[in-house]
Amino acid sequence: MTLSNVPIGLTPPGVTPWRPGRVQGASIALIGKSDAQPILPALDLWDSWPLAHEDGRTVVHQGRQYWFFLSAPRLPDPGQRHDVARIRLASLGQDGWRDHGNALPDGVNPGTREWAGSAVLHDDGASVSLLFTAAGRRDEAPSFEQRLFAAHGTLGPDGPGQWAGVEELVVADGRRYVRAREAEGRPGMIKAFRDPAWFRDPQTGQRHILFTASAGWSADEFNGVVGLATLGDDGWHLEDPLVEAVGVNNELERAHVVVRGGRYYLFWSTQRRTFAPGAESGPNGLYAMVADQLRGPYRPVNGNGLVAGNPADEPTQGYSWWVTGEGQVWSFIDHWGMEGRSFDGNPELLRSQFGGTPAPVFSLNFDGDRVVPA
Repeated sequence: MTLSNVPIGLTPPGVTPWRPGRVQGASIALIGKSDAQPILPALDLWDSWPLAHEDGRTVVHQGRQYWFFLSAPRLPDPGQRHDVARIRLASLGQDGWRDHGNALPDGVNPGTREWAGSAVLHDDGASVSLLFTAAGRRDEAPSFEQRLFAAHGTLGPDGPGQWAGVEELVVADGRRYVRAREAEGRPGMIKAFRDPAWFRDPQTGQRHILFTASAGWSADEFNGVVGLATLGDDGWHLEDPLVEAVGVNNELERAHVVVRGGRYYLFWSTQRRTFAPGAESGPNGLYAMVADQLRGPYRPVNGNGLVAGNPADEPTQGYSWWVTGEGQVWSFIDHWGMEGRSFDGNPELLRSQFGGTPAPVFSLNFDGDRVVPA
């Protein structure tokens, strides 16, 4: 049965609900001043992802990894960074970080801002696809409209580049997935159609995209889902979501899959503020479910879905966790070292305590339905 046969208001069959129960689990280590040293001092950096092979392994090209970050100038209020976001390319080698400038040339993005995505080196070893979210529309007033695009380029001596143009991947259908076209919104509560993450299924060889979305069949204010699209002979096609959190959480952000031991681990990030009032809520953290095949059914890892969260003493110290094919967890330093202080009483902390740089990397141990920091 497909969603075209399902009445509005009913959860479609085959979509796993996330109902986490009591949310508790491992805490991420405290972030300190020595961790919060910017790798690119003129910019704030946040959501990140590596150039990866189709099987998920991180690409190492001429001794370097290539990482994409959302970036913005260091504004007085870092919250405004989302309004001017560009994708930045940097590489990491034995000599540290190198800045390669904006990943996409000016004028390539059909939106007004560039939001998160993923990047893949195809099996020919030369062609590269950079998947990203186009927020808003070029030459129109800023909005929270979100569309999924890919730019196609090549891997050269200095990393991925030579982008030849962009293509829109899939379009929200308004039934499976809300058409995210809001003119205004507040953090954590806008509707979603963003964060395209590449995945090749080792069981079938099929290529897929996972993405952050909102349930088109539900009018609940908290209706986050993990979406799926599949590449066929005639292009990309929407499928039913993999996981839904209707009535529980509004944002299952930056969803991506890592395969270990024949199991499919579906990871995402979320925040305490995006849980519905009255629902069991967890910390800002990395969450996951696990299944024996891509389309599920899924089971919450560790019994409730939480892999690791910010410590209770510093609930906003990091965000936007990405698990590489090697099982390493990358994120960025958000507002760290708050020590219980608020922005209302200390507005200067908006800038002084925002990290805007990669957080310390940690690794995961995978053991069946249990996933914990190493």
